[in-house]
Amino acid sequence: MKAIWKGSVIAQSDETLVIEGNHYFPAESARMEFLKDSDTKSVCPWKGTASYYNINVDGETNPDAAWYYPDPKDAASEIQGRIAFWKGVQVIE
Repeated sequence: MKAIWKGSVIAQSDETLVIEGNHYFPAESARMEFLKDSDTKSVCPWKGTASYYNINVDGETNPDAAWYYPDPKDAASEIQGRIAFWKGVQVIE
């Protein structure tokens, strides 16, 4: 699977985990040069508190377009160390 925004591959892995229709990529498969920490947080009742990244490609920013759970609840422990994408980021095979 590949996560692509503005023609750049942000992450690529054969080992994504699909939860609630979202592909969670192993963090080591992400090209961190495109991801910048965001101050945004959100809470999921069963996964815990999510943190976000802004995606930056060629001077353009897609705010909060990637998220991860730094300390997921036990029910979602399998997403520890994984990143998911939305907001126009294409996830394709």
